[in-house]
Amino acid sequence: MNLDNRVALVTGSGRGIGRAIALKLAESGADLVINDFGDPAPAVIVAEEIKKLGRRAEVIMADVSQSAEVNRMVAEALEKFGQIDILVNNAGIARDQLVLKMTDEDWDRVLDVNLKSVFLCTRAVMRAMIKQRRGRIISIASVSGLLGNPGQANYAAAKAGILGFTRTVAKELASRGITANAVAPGLIDAGLGQALKEEYREEMRKHIPLGFLGTPQDVAEAVVFLAGDGARYITGQVLNVDGGMVVSW
Repeated sequence: MNLDNRVALVTGSGRGIGRAIALKLAESGADLVINDFGDPAPAVIVAEEIKKLGRRAEVIMADVSQSAEVNRMVAEALEKFGQIDILVNNAGIARDQLVLKMTDEDWDRVLDVNLKSVFLCTRAVMRAMIKQRRGRIISIASVSGLLGNPGQANYAAAKAGILGFTRTVAKELASRGITANAVAPGLIDAGLGQALKEEYREEMRKHIPLGFLGTPQDVAEAVVFLAGDGARYITGQVLNVDGGMVVSW
């Protein structure tokens, strides 16, 4: 996959799946904007790894659930690189709880970080992509948004919302040479997946036909494919990276 002369912005790329995506994009030739929130140290480490690969990397910290911060981040990225060719909406959190016990704050924060951020970041990069008449918008959803999951009403609702948003953006931007697709990971052995209790992970493994948990690299490979020229005729789609979980339920 050749992404030379492309610039990618990956939200939540200081660790986990976002880190793997950023590194894989860099290995494929792209320069990177690394975004994270809170402690900047992990994002700085990722940027240094990318520079060792011979690619440019800039860290721009921002809370992607806040419009002003997103607009600042995108403006700064455009100032530094002059273009944004690939947006990967990866930032996400989980605050799991049964609906009966879920607080307003738990609902709002997950929807803000996992869904509102996708809207804000996509809107912010649109103008530059339209001007370029080229762009790839790839949002990380989840099989939870397709299947639902007890204790994850907020998370599943946000991820399901990404799917509808992606299809709409695909239709709105197709005439401008911009594609929009989603990647829906299943149970990934990193980040939120690693935080699950072992007995729950084992129970979920029974519903994975391939019989094992995925890795961040599995998700990164799918993202890089959708970001490249080989996916130029693919838009408005959801690519499940789940070991067959969706078809087993």
